[in-house]
Amino acid sequence: MAKIQLELAALSKIIPEPSTTLSRTAQVAEKRALIYQFRNQLLGQQLKVNLQNTDFAKTEYGKPYLIDYPNFHFNHSHSQQHYVLATSEKIAHLGVDIEDLQRRVRFESLALHAFHPEELKNWQLENQDSAYWFKIWTTKEAVLKASGLGIRLDLKDLNTQCLADQNGGMCEHPKLGVLAYQNIQLPHVMLTVAWQSEQSCKGFNFPQVELKQYA
Repeated sequence: MAKIQLELAALSKIIPEPSTTLSRTAQVAEKRALIYQFRNQLLGQQLKVNLQNTDFAKTEYGKPYLIDYPNFHFNHSHSQQHYVLATSEKIAHLGVDIEDLQRRVRFESLALHAFHPEELKNWQLENQDSAYWFKIWTTKEAVLKASGLGIRLDLKDLNTQCLADQNGGMCEHPKLGVLAYQNIQLPHVMLTVAWQSEQSCKGFNFPQVELKQYA
């Protein structure tokens, strides 16, 4: 069975308290550098190599990949408080997104701006439940990242078919093809991993998704 591995860590374990002597721009650059360093460490442990930023390249749409390991697939994401890395040796076109459930969000205005009409209707039927909002949002982001197009597609054009009482599904768009996804809700975060798939007479065979959390 194909497998997707997720590795989750608190950003506080990766990034120390920012130096008050650094400018805001320098703090952002330092945070990005430390996140990439942690990503390289996790990927290096799986591949049993020492990885540097120079070992990575980007597609024409900006999605990173490993130059010497084109068949090893990965994607990562971070919220204000957490980081997640998704990897797979067999499933290409991975996308992952994570959000803190306690994050302050202008739920309704962002839903009106980014949700497909059907997603918006379903969310309103669930009394604008915040956890369901994050499920739709992370699914949309993960699917777009898996496709490689990112924000080049109007968010409202994508109907993820994400439902409040389900933690996985599939969606389709002419520009993206067919994608599948799995949602994972933990006490403090919502994360979704997505991947390119295809329909068949047997439907979708979901891969085994394993989650490893760093204390």
